[in-house]
Amino acid sequence: MDLHLTSAQSTAEERAAVDAELGPPDSSWQGGQRQASDTRAAFNDDQRVPRHRILPVLHSLQNRVGWISTGALNYVAVRMDLPPAEIYGVASFYGMFSLQPRPPVVAHVCDDIACFARGSDKLCTELEHRLGSAGSTCSGGRATWLRSQCLGLCERAPAMLVRSAGTQSHEGVLAPASAEAVHFLMNDAVAGRMPAEPDSFSIHTSVPQAATKDAAGQLRLLQRLSRSSSGHLEEYLRFDGYEGLRKSLDLGPEDTLRQLSASRLLGRGGAAFPTAKKWEALFLQRYLLREDSPRAHYVVCNADESEPGTFKDRILMEGDPFAVLEGMTIAAFVTGAKQGYIYLRGEYPLAAKRMQLAIDSAIQSRFLGNNIVGRGLNFNIEIRRGAGAYICGEETALFNSIEGFRGEPRNKPPFPTQSGLFRQPTAVNNVETLVNVPNIIREGGATYARLGTQDSTGTRLFCLCGHVARPGVYETAMGMTLRQLIDLAGGIAGGKTLQAVLLGGAAGAFVSPHELDTPLTFEGTRAIGATLGSGVVMLFDSTVDLRLILLRIASFFRHETCGQCVPCRVGVVRQQESLQRLTKAKPLGSTTEEIAVLREMAQAMRDASICGLGQTAASALESALRRWSLFS
Repeated sequence: MDLHLTSAQSTAEERAAVDAELGPPDSSWQGGQRQASDTRAAFNDDQRVPRHRILPVLHSLQNRVGWISTGALNYVAVRMDLPPAEIYGVASFYGMFSLQPRPPVVAHVCDDIACFARGSDKLCTELEHRLGSAGSTCSGGRATWLRSQCLGLCERAPAMLVRSAGTQSHEGVLAPASAEAVHFLMNDAVAGRMPAEPDSFSIHTSVPQAATKDAAGQLRLLQRLSRSSSGHLEEYLRFDGYEGLRKSLDLGPEDTLRQLSASRLLGRGGAAFPTAKKWEALFLQRYLLREDSPRAHYVVCNADESEPGTFKDRILMEGDPFAVLEGMTIAAFVTGAKQGYIYLRGEYPLAAKRMQLAIDSAIQSRFLGNNIVGRGLNFNIEIRRGAGAYICGEETALFNSIEGFRGEPRNKPPFPTQSGLFRQPTAVNNVETLVNVPNIIREGGATYARLGTQDSTGTRLFCLCGHVARPGVYETAMGMTLRQLIDLAGGIAGGKTLQAVLLGGAAGAFVSPHELDTPLTFEGTRAIGATLGSGVVMLFDSTVDLRLILLRIASFFRHETCGQCVPCRVGVVRQQESLQRLTKAKPLGSTTEEIAVLREMAQAMRDASICGLGQTAASALESALRRWSLFS
């Protein structure tokens, strides 16, 4: 590698940000350069920084300086012994990293679907009058504001996330937000008066008192949140914390797997794949077929949760972080994993803080680390914070992101249980799925299976937002109808008329008021051409122009495609352009011809896209076209 990568040199502050993550360089470094004739000769293999440190390093730069310069990228490239183009390729992939100069204080104002329905357009217009257009500087050039994709604060829409760069960087959310409050908060951030707690100025309404209970009259996944949201280990242990792990250690991996299989737990991230099947694949490789194999096994918690309208995993991580850790530890025991990763959405500052505190506390109390609870189990967990890429919710894109590559999906097969993180067998589950596991093991798989229906067992968390009277996370045994759930949340806000419900988020489907008696089960929603997805239930009243909502969904997918495969890369652009023409009543041909082309493109994306993003990018649109004559 050429030591003099470009004429751009890093500043002392940028080098300090990188060194804070990688550790100080050795004595052969001076002025940001290694003093050696051959950089590669100066690096032994065991001295090279692992590539999977790229994302934390870039976060450190963004947090410390507020943006990532060419000189900073050069310094990272030399420190990690990687081509500068590789570092640039990763940095340019993520929405949270800026490669152009920015003021130290940036307010990200969400204008995605839920916030759009709750007035974010009006909020942004008011901000333009107060602060100038999005991207322009204010507060003496020390701050700016930007329109943002979904921030995962849909129950408190419209929402805003503010970041203040510096040696003591701060992040926080304001929700619901007003133009006046945003302005005041930005001025406070510029003056260094940001609160220490990431969300100390947010409004909590996420777990309503009306949250429903299961047939036995007990909340399960939300039980500790309804009693205490301290997130402390002592509180967790007081309410059956780590009893599932202790019982699992007594049962052994094989009987633990039997209990999980008896529960018939399906994944809660959207794909609804049987959890026991994933774990069984790794169990067989580790304990039966290849016990002496040198291959490492991994457990990954997918906490990216970037589907618009979804926020349940954030609530669980903020209020009950040890349940996530316990579920992962049981998974490690069954699958033979020694290392776990939590891939956490970058827009969740409080969840990141709470999860890290929980990991530190669990290690100190011997619930993580070596010889867990004195039973010989070794397992560690590390947080990897995402950086604003919806595609990284796809499991193989998530693996690439952790490994330090662009978050682009891989072709399947091989599947993660064969070749996942670092090309090793990996069990990947989302937050809600993992939080179910301790309860299942503690109470028994058969007990869990008696909840819900034959094909959709247990309880489910639903994220109610949009024009609903009491937005928040609701827990119900599988099988409650959509009408009952909406009534539980107080019905339509303001007593207005319901026009449509979006189930499953942007990748889900619209449901009409005539379909409210559909049971909220995997099989029930499938029967009407919809999906439970990640648990989104977004309500739209009669004042909403659904054409504009469809256009916003199309804009979301155009922004979030990774661009790796042609059907998705081109299809989402053409889909948005077609909807723009239809919305303005200016189709290329007749309206019927334009819609026919839209449906053709949707079929092409479904058939030929590499991953679920392209395959579902037109799902909401097609469901709306089936139910309403929106463009006639």
